[in-house]
Amino acid sequence: MSINFSDLQCKEVICVGNGQRLGFVSNVQIEIPEGNICAIVVPGPCRILGIAGRHEDYIIPWNCIKKIGPDIVLVDTKPNDCRVPRKKLL
Repeated sequence: MSINFSDLQCKEVICVGNGQRLGFVSNVQIEIPEGNICAIVVPGPCRILGIAGRHEDYIIPWNCIKKIGPDIVLVDTKPNDCRVPRKKLL
């Protein structure tokens, strides 16, 4: 299967276990030097009207992806299990 990163960026990520909308794919993690995608990154929800930053990001392992459709990505994982604190910008 072949997919472009730009195609993934436009897709909403939904958890199949509870139907929770996690957000949209913003980035991917790639294994070097193999070049395999090991996870997708979804930004966490906004805090207080978006002016106080965001909550933790979701880092979803590639093996948790069940289906990539025309406009959504279905994942089989518990959202709290894949939360990772956001890196602080200098």
